[in-house]
Amino acid sequence: MNPFLRRPQPGLVPVRWWMFAFLFGIGFLEYLQQRALTVAAAPMIPALHLSQMEIGWLEQAFVIGYMLFQIPGGVLGQRWGARRIFTVIGAATVACITVTVFAPDLLTGVAMFAVMFAAQFLMGVAQAPTFPVSTGVFETWFPPRRWALVQGLQTMGLGFGGALAPPLIATLMVAIGWQKALLWTALPAVPLFLLWAWYARNSPREHAAVSDQELALLSDGTSEHANERVSLREMRAILKDRHVLLLTFAYFCMNYVYYLLGNWCFLYLVQERHFSVLESGWLATLPPMAAGLGAGIGGVVASWLYVRLGIRRGLQLSPLLALPGAGLLMLLAVHAGSAYLAIALLAICYGLVELTEGSFWAAAMTIGRRNTMAVGGVMNTGGSLGGVVGIPLVAYLSGHGAWTTAFLIGTGFAFLTAVIWLFIDASHVAAQESPRDGGGHAALASA
Repeated sequence: MNPFLRRPQPGLVPVRWWMFAFLFGIGFLEYLQQRALTVAAAPMIPALHLSQMEIGWLEQAFVIGYMLFQIPGGVLGQRWGARRIFTVIGAATVACITVTVFAPDLLTGVAMFAVMFAAQFLMGVAQAPTFPVSTGVFETWFPPRRWALVQGLQTMGLGFGGALAPPLIATLMVAIGWQKALLWTALPAVPLFLLWAWYARNSPREHAAVSDQELALLSDGTSEHANERVSLREMRAILKDRHVLLLTFAYFCMNYVYYLLGNWCFLYLVQERHFSVLESGWLATLPPMAAGLGAGIGGVVASWLYVRLGIRRGLQLSPLLALPGAGLLMLLAVHAGSAYLAIALLAICYGLVELTEGSFWAAAMTIGRRNTMAVGGVMNTGGSLGGVVGIPLVAYLSGHGAWTTAFLIGTGFAFLTAVIWLFIDASHVAAQESPRDGGGHAALASA
């Protein structure tokens, strides 16, 4: 072997975990940015003469763009590769936040609202590919037995980003105003995405720092390269696949609960439990912190169950147990006499909901395989639709003081999600134009 072509010795931290660290950081930052507008809503409403419903529409704009570009984003991720598409995401996100911040200084009335709406919509479009493409990166850079683990750990980063938003933005708003507070969320994206563009590669074989040992681990016959030319016939087959549709509908139902707890907890504390803005900012960290911990624990548990029980039962068990528990806790929270007990119950509820993220995304990977990004995009379209339906519904109900009704609907969706999981077979593979090796599933389950 030519000594100049030898790969380096294994480093202290394998390259695959540096790739994970980037995606963890990207998810953390994006959720901080997304939740910042919700926290800033309290001073924005009087300052810009907006109604609570109009704030809901600004949040809705992001979710609509996010939903509409899930499938195209997943397909583009397979075609362009993760390195390029995340660089584009970073640049577009910084631009959209900047427009949102400065629009009130340049415009008023309908024109101001239209520009802010458009900026939030385009930010949703820009960030839509994040998790379908992350799923493809994890498939390429990690063995199957670690898929649920890394998915859960990345979702933990989202929870922590969401948890940081209320106290950070509330504190910054008190000190420098809501506009500068929002602008500060864009600044860390610049070095993060520049470093990603320099360091990241689409596959381990392309990365000069990957050792022979790591390359052997990631080339054990169970991983598959992304289908760079996913065809219309494959996309039609994916969109008709029973298990893809069930997984998508389950994710829709679960995400009503997710958006309810993630987007509206801060205002619930201010309006229904009568905490101050700053106090609510700190208390509102508890549910997303619990969500982050729940996602991390859920990833570890789902990964362990995957190895012990196989693909279908291993990924099914967590949603079947956690989601009914979350539904019951929501009922208890809204009827709790103590405001602090209500917060504790909502935090545990959010943790149980996010305990299932590793199962959802690992199932998208085992069902998708070469088309993981596309299947992830389909599933997350359903998840985003949960926000598209849920955000205006909660905005309307909360605007009329019907917070209890909003949470009761969440309880129903939590139970329905668990029921749907009874019929999902994550060992099923959707839409593969090239025939699979007959032993593929056995290898996948035991890897």
